[in-house]
Amino acid sequence: MSSSRRPDPLVQDAATSLDGESVAAVTKLLRTLPCRPRLLGLGEATHGEEALPELRNEIFRHLVEHEGYRSFAIESDCLMGLAVDDYVRAGTGTLDDVMEGGFSHGFGASAANRELVRWMRAYNEGRPAAERLRFFGFDAPLEMTGAASPRQALTALHGYLAAWLDAGLLPCAADALDRLIGGDDRWTNPAAAMDASQSVGRSAEVRELRLLADELVTLLEAFAPHLIASTSREEWWRASTYGRTAAGLLRYHFWMADTSPGRVWRLMALRDAMMAGNLQAIAEHGPALVYAHNRHLQRDKSTWQLADMALEWWSAGAIVSARLGGQYAFLASALGAIPHQALPAPHPETLEGLLYTLPGNRSLIDARRLAAALAEAGTKPVPRTDISANYGYFALDPAHLGENDGIVFIKDVPA
Repeated sequence: MSSSRRPDPLVQDAATSLDGESVAAVTKLLRTLPCRPRLLGLGEATHGEEALPELRNEIFRHLVEHEGYRSFAIESDCLMGLAVDDYVRAGTGTLDDVMEGGFSHGFGASAANRELVRWMRAYNEGRPAAERLRFFGFDAPLEMTGAASPRQALTALHGYLAAWLDAGLLPCAADALDRLIGGDDRWTNPAAAMDASQSVGRSAEVRELRLLADELVTLLEAFAPHLIASTSREEWWRASTYGRTAAGLLRYHFWMADTSPGRVWRLMALRDAMMAGNLQAIAEHGPALVYAHNRHLQRDKSTWQLADMALEWWSAGAIVSARLGGQYAFLASALGAIPHQALPAPHPETLEGLLYTLPGNRSLIDARRLAAALAEAGTKPVPRTDISANYGYFALDPAHLGENDGIVFIKDVPA
């Protein structure tokens, strides 16, 4: 499929081709920002299409080779991602192993993700530790049908502290944690996703676990100088990941058991807050490219019409942007036509329809420049509404165009 529409001059003036070897255009756009970002978010408008992650790989390689980027973070389980990082940095395990067990949400099946991990490992081969690339998952251990047991995170955190602190400082022994956690299947019961009464989140054991997790995280912070000197900054950082995850999971399970009308909104907000906490920590390893759905990285509020519920919550990107300011940048993505998903060429009056007039198939648009040009011309694109009911494409909101630093646009997505 190709566009026969006449190129819109307003869009052309704000756009640069990303076809061929021209991903360096991303660098040029970043250099127009007030400061160099520690986190560069690259959003995707839908999961499951390989065209965008393939382009993402090209962009990341360019950022590594020309801009000093050393970290990559993806919308995947932060604990599972530790295995991928071990493989990328030290060759621990095999590529097959980490693709199968190092990703959540089915992302390990992506050919583009596999190629990225393979390339990062090859890049690190023979390089000094300080120059090696890092891989991070920054999502919580959550799926649509429920949340993980806190066992892995809590026991790993407790084990780290028990190895390096006097036993009398710890609020409990390991066997007490094991008793309170109980069977993992009661935490991962898929029925709890829809029925709050099926959740264990407000049981007496979980309330006690929340207090214990808080005490363990406090010890990790209070004894940071001793722990870092006794182990390493990296081991302490990993223990902090366990601590954030344990506390976050227990909080999430608590609200899964809520019966109020705000239950679903609260769970959405908690997930993005956990993502934001992980991104704040990953920023220490910046500059990093962060890859996730647009709705998790955008600066404006996320919205979702779920049945009769109009949900709104602040995304991880909005939270991180508020805290990091100019050290966070965001490139949204948009797609034109996806014939194999019954998504036709966008209507000319939509934002995607204006972008669809661009020559070439892949473009980078200066979003703030385009927003200013459209406002000056009195052009107001309408939201895209031609999305089939069974498809997960989320259209760009023209009202928030200027809150993005850029837009990565792919006109026609191949099957």
